[in-house]
Amino acid sequence: MKEHPAENINFVGSPDSIPATELFPDLVTNPHGGYLKGIRYREDLTQVQLAEATGIPRRHISEMENGKRVIGKERAQKLAAALHIDYRMLL
Repeated sequence: MKEHPAENINFVGSPDSIPATELFPDLVTNPHGGYLKGIRYREDLTQVQLAEATGIPRRHISEMENGKRVIGKERAQKLAAALHIDYRMLL
């Protein structure tokens, strides 16, 4: 009998589960940049598209996603408007 893919899913707290921070170390060192990148992916936007929608240079978006530039309140508000989120999630 063929094994169903769902039978291989490990749930949080199970002996075989791996902490998210182990898989994605940026969740510890750069949570806001990781969140920005994840929401951008969710909205199916490239960095160029997000830059065009916000007026923030694409290079700055990349730097924010990678923890090399602080997002700041003004940029957070512009990003949040384009990504349909509360700007405080980026601060």
